[in-house]
Amino acid sequence: MDRRSFIQSSAAALAGTSIPLFPMVAMAADEIVVGSIIDMSGGLDIYGKPMADCMTLAVEEQNAAGGLLGKKIRLANYDPQSNMQLYAQFAQQSALKDKSTVVMGGITSASREVIRPVLTRNKTLYFYNTQYEGGVCDRNTFCTGVTPGQTVAKLIPHAMKKWGKKVYVVAADYNYGQITSQWVKKFVQENGGSVASIDFFPLDVTNFGPTISKIEQAKPDMIVSALVGGAHISFYRQWAAAGLTKKIPLASTTFAGGNEQIVLSPAEADGFLVSYNYFQNLDTPQNKAFKERFYKRFGADYPNITELAMGTYQGFKLWAEGVKKAGSLDREKMIAALESGISIDGPSGKVSLDPETHHCVLNVSIAEVRNKQLNIVETFQQQPPVDTSAVCNLKKNPKDNQQYVIKV
Repeated sequence: MDRRSFIQSSAAALAGTSIPLFPMVAMAADEIVVGSIIDMSGGLDIYGKPMADCMTLAVEEQNAAGGLLGKKIRLANYDPQSNMQLYAQFAQQSALKDKSTVVMGGITSASREVIRPVLTRNKTLYFYNTQYEGGVCDRNTFCTGVTPGQTVAKLIPHAMKKWGKKVYVVAADYNYGQITSQWVKKFVQENGGSVASIDFFPLDVTNFGPTISKIEQAKPDMIVSALVGGAHISFYRQWAAAGLTKKIPLASTTFAGGNEQIVLSPAEADGFLVSYNYFQNLDTPQNKAFKERFYKRFGADYPNITELAMGTYQGFKLWAEGVKKAGSLDREKMIAALESGISIDGPSGKVSLDPETHHCVLNVSIAEVRNKQLNIVETFQQQPPVDTSAVCNLKKNPKDNQQYVIKV
């Protein structure tokens, strides 16, 4: 066997095992390591930067309150640069080199499905804190973001009542867009409407001219967008440039997750409808106090605090409550504590972990974009993860470890 063949075969063998690829580093006795794998560069950094800031704030607050179990928390940050190979590398490094007690990270479903098996194999707890398409059923994983059964189920009927029954869908071409578009279709049809077309786009696509022409010809009552990432902002700009913003209204399952409403002008985005768990203008004492702390830490000129940033903050807080209840950093004890019905009164309202699905029960609101702001128009209290609960019960099937594509 020549040298090149030896290197290739050795690399392939290592890839299929959990043999450490990094030198083992002992965790200091007086610290707890929390891994964070969040995009600070690449096409997804419009989401990642606010998420990383909220993670930093959550850790600093916990340390200021005495840490956990008498130990300080050390945050081990990684920037995967929106690169799937780096997600895999950093997940392995966080588990084996850093000896992280928990890893929080990933934005797209693709990144989650790279991280998740690495951490499961290495018995490192995983929190995925962003909205996604639902269906993950894994005892080692906790998904704290909203799913279509919580948000799309509310957004679509609201928008159809306001605008009409014929819908055209544009979506990102990967798990989230493909599956969420089917949920959109389900709720459109359940409310007596029809879907003219569903068009998918890779994350790097910036030219939407042909699609905009198709939409004009289809003459829908409204657009539903599940576009993702910095490149896809081009759709909204080209939509406005074609003079269609005021002619055909738009609802989105993703818009404003990366503060697109601030990047775009009011003429390009006013009137859009979105649905999330958190909006910065929620009028509660908890949110007011959070915003004071956040802006004191990161500056008064910081842009809008996003849904994904809040999901990261609240995900950390839920994990911390689990550690307190467990009284231990043992993974099995932490999981048992988290499955006991842990909840927090967060800036978005009450957030509880559902023991059967490892997803959250939380409030959901619909907001309208107006002059770069997200103005809440309707709120729904304590929405359960009805989509994932239809296929996942980790109490009955604790060895389940997959993502179900829920039939809709």
